[in-house]
Amino acid sequence: MKNAPEPIPGAGWNPERGYIRRTIQNIATEARVGLHAWERHPEKPQRLVINVDLYSDDPHPHTGTEVSSVVDYDYLRDALRAWPARPHTELIETLVEEVIALCFRDARVRACRVSVMKPDIYNEASAAGVEIYRVRK
Repeated sequence: MKNAPEPIPGAGWNPERGYIRRTIQNIATEARVGLHAWERHPEKPQRLVINVDLYSDDPHPHTGTEVSSVVDYDYLRDALRAWPARPHTELIETLVEEVIALCFRDARVRACRVSVMKPDIYNEASAAGVEIYRVRK
């Protein structure tokens, strides 16, 4: 399976048993982030692109309209939409860790993959950023 997370020894979760991946791709927002002086201008926040994958167990086929059985990701979108108003953050890793904490707010999320990319940093690259894959402990 391409891009599937690897089984984590001792984590109690093996994606080969089946899992559901819920994803939010290419959310565009802005935030003041960066270590360099030129990244600290309050009037010019960085454009960011965020991707989130939420992995949960797949206990049975999904049919009908039972909303309580699914992981909702609206709260992630709402949080990311508020980033333009946040104070300056030095490390992009801090932003990734905040999203990971939001992902694990739902107890059914067993693992997540979060990336925060800055598409306007280098002229010769489409983006620079950080991605973390984390398994719930």
